[in-house]
Amino acid sequence: MSAESARAAKARSERRQRRHARYRVEFPVILTLLAQGERQRFQAHCRDLSAAGIGMLIAEELTPGEVAALSFSLPGSPDPWEVRAVLRHRRGYHYGFEFLSLNDEQGRILGRYLPTLEREDSDFGTAMRRE
Repeated sequence: MSAESARAAKARSERRQRRHARYRVEFPVILTLLAQGERQRFQAHCRDLSAAGIGMLIAEELTPGEVAALSFSLPGSPDPWEVRAVLRHRRGYHYGFEFLSLNDEQGRILGRYLPTLEREDSDFGTAMRRE
């Protein structure tokens, strides 16, 4: 097995072990950090979403552990969301944030919205839908 195919197999295995499924979705996000006493705003782009967090592309250097305010609207929804999230991981310019401040209503909305999307690990999702 080549190193590349071994990494792909490991990535698929890791996806299956996640606590919350990831779903593909794209929309703009405004990220605000409070750094060194001043607010910094960045444009970001959501690539995936789960019940517990959001994966985004951000053309900036951020450090895991930073807490940010996120502002976005789910596609098809006119209502803006304002949530706090902590940066948990980074791979290149793809950052994974865990939600810290979802309220009950936002949790219910995500619970209804996410199953309408394609799973990020679609080969696994397809197998799950067949069962």
